[in-house]
Amino acid sequence: MADATQTDVRSRSFRPNAWHATIALLALVALLDGPQFWPTLSFSVNAILHTAPFIAFAVLAVAYLKASGAETLLARAFEGNPARMIVMAALLGGLSPFCSCEVIPFIAALLAVGAPLGAVMAFWLASPLMDPAMFAITSGTLGWEFAVAKTVAAVGLGLFGGFGVMLAARTPVFVDPLRERPAIGGCCGVQKPFSGAPVWAFWKEPARRETFRDTGMENALFLLKWLTLAYVIEALMLHYVPADLIAGILGGDGAMPILLGALVGAPAYLNGYAAVPLVDALLAQGMTQGAAMSFVIAGGVSCIPAAIAVWALVKPRVFMAYLGFAITGAVIAGGLWQAIV
Repeated sequence: MADATQTDVRSRSFRPNAWHATIALLALVALLDGPQFWPTLSFSVNAILHTAPFIAFAVLAVAYLKASGAETLLARAFEGNPARMIVMAALLGGLSPFCSCEVIPFIAALLAVGAPLGAVMAFWLASPLMDPAMFAITSGTLGWEFAVAKTVAAVGLGLFGGFGVMLAARTPVFVDPLRERPAIGGCCGVQKPFSGAPVWAFWKEPARRETFRDTGMENALFLLKWLTLAYVIEALMLHYVPADLIAGILGGDGAMPILLGALVGAPAYLNGYAAVPLVDALLAQGMTQGAAMSFVIAGGVSCIPAAIAVWALVKPRVFMAYLGFAITGAVIAGGLWQAIV
């Protein structure tokens, strides 16, 4: 019995997680390229601070819904006609003022209250691609027509992914899509859901106060650890992956640059704002309009913070479907834009 207990303790003594990966990456930078350690750390901290208000809102909102028992009311807002929900989610995502990293907490909140995966996928695909600030930057640098086309492509990609998930909902890819501790870090398992009518003044009951505290803490830690790892990786890619390497691959004419734009844009390190000046330079060097569109669509959806968050929330097969929708939709958008211009 003692031997079995000791073996169990040893097996659980170390389980690598996102925090370990973050520390390992920072340690490698300090060891191999000391001068770059503080810029990497500073980039990550500033990014977290920029995202903090959105994280805080989502954490408090989910905790309040859980503690008050109102999560069932919010869940019913995502019931009804699936097609209508997908259309609304795509429109909201394509026009919402959230970048790819800022939308992560809201996606976690939607999954936490049981929103249909098709509607979540529509919002998830559309939301990183366009917001009012990005529209202004894009239109000022790449032209008003390109900005409008990208906005339409964002909504279209959301519809494409949302209806794709809805049609394939019963296939093995999308059955039971969430990880064991999905979206809110497993905090929905901290307490059993409250039944009956919601209690909006939850702080008057000790059990509900405890639920609020436990839910908020676990959700906050979950989001913080994954976003921290995401920003550290993004900082390293910005520094160590040369931009001219990506630029060289995307030159040329014909249909191939459109496909290459999506394939290179998907793992690219650029966010939507940083991509604008590079795409402007690539266009000046002869890059096709179609390749530019496929690059910004695929790269925006699969940028490092958003991709890591998707990986953390859903199972690998759903993550691969997410990337598949992004790349396929990017190629379609690039081809249509090339035909128009």
